[in-house]
Amino acid sequence: MPDSRPLLMIPGPVEISPAVRKRFGEPPPSHLSPGVIEAFGSSLEMMRQVWMAGDSAQPFVVAGGGTAAMDMAVANLLEPGERALLVNTGFFSDRLKVMLQRQGAEVVEVRAAVGDVPTTDAVKDALEAHATAPPFKALFATHVDTSTGVRLHPRPLALLARERGLLSVFDGVCATAAEPFDMAGWEADVYLTASQKAMGLPPGLALMVVSAKALEARSSRRSTAPPMYLDWEEWLPIMRAYEERRPAYFSTPATNLILALEVGLREILESEIRNRFALHEIAGRAMRAAWSAMGLELVPVREELAANTLSAVKLPDGVEPTIVRGILEHGVVVAGGLHPEIRNTYFRVGHMGYAATQPEMLIQTLKAVGAALRDQGVELNPEEALEAATSILGDGTAA
Repeated sequence: MPDSRPLLMIPGPVEISPAVRKRFGEPPPSHLSPGVIEAFGSSLEMMRQVWMAGDSAQPFVVAGGGTAAMDMAVANLLEPGERALLVNTGFFSDRLKVMLQRQGAEVVEVRAAVGDVPTTDAVKDALEAHATAPPFKALFATHVDTSTGVRLHPRPLALLARERGLLSVFDGVCATAAEPFDMAGWEADVYLTASQKAMGLPPGLALMVVSAKALEARSSRRSTAPPMYLDWEEWLPIMRAYEERRPAYFSTPATNLILALEVGLREILESEIRNRFALHEIAGRAMRAAWSAMGLELVPVREELAANTLSAVKLPDGVEPTIVRGILEHGVVVAGGLHPEIRNTYFRVGHMGYAATQPEMLIQTLKAVGAALRDQGVELNPEEALEAATSILGDGTAA
């Protein structure tokens, strides 16, 4: 019987591949079973490849979501009274700020207008303006902000942090395995994500890779330890045991998700991680070309700031946020606005993970958006939009 449900094209959870769905749907196994131990260990090894991290970097896989991964990084690296520099690009940077403040850290922000990102020079200026105060401990930034579709370029920030002796922490929830990130080459210290985005899995896993320098920062802290569940030092022997293919226990892992993770990572690495980045670049460029052909604008103020993993599309004049329901009537689920300053002026379309490898899903989404806009009386040329997208996707180039 054909799958009649709507196509899920929000910025996470995302559509998952048939192989991931099949593996995830197996009867729940024990966390100490040979199959789970092997899947866990091989997943940790493959994460280093996806993150482009060196052998000394430590992957962590913990039951939770992106927010748990963010909290984990904050709780392990910052002690009360220490200072953090936050490069703020939207809703999830604001969330990081709250986490840092709850940790007792002093936060200095560098912000830009909604849809834009702070320049590297602005970040340098902030560091220099506070040079006489107690030193900064870490720099935090969001690679792609899911609320606006804005992407910053992590490399200059990671290198700047290393030059100034700061740890660098990047929220890659809407970017990991889709947007280029060279953890070892850029000497970044933490890159974190969640399973339900470009990793191509159901929700439920907090994933991160941590540098040796960041682990040392945790072990040398002077105040009380982080909450037990968030503490890297509680999880470290578990991760090492699984990678050595030994059973271990601290808290029961999400075993079905571990099985699915192994499959998902193998799919990502079927060719090479840079090719996966290229597939998302093709998909993102095709979607942007289609929006432009429809006469639609994006929230990011410049093309180079637009993420390849999602589109934050401004509503045309006279179109209400209820267009999301109209698009659903044409068989595709998209998301409404999230950023509080512009919530009712745009909608969001995810095109990451498995969907980025399936041109027909991208085309179906564009058709649904075009049909819903026509239902609202918007004049556009959907055929031109589809032609713009297919000319980039080609004959399965993104498949």
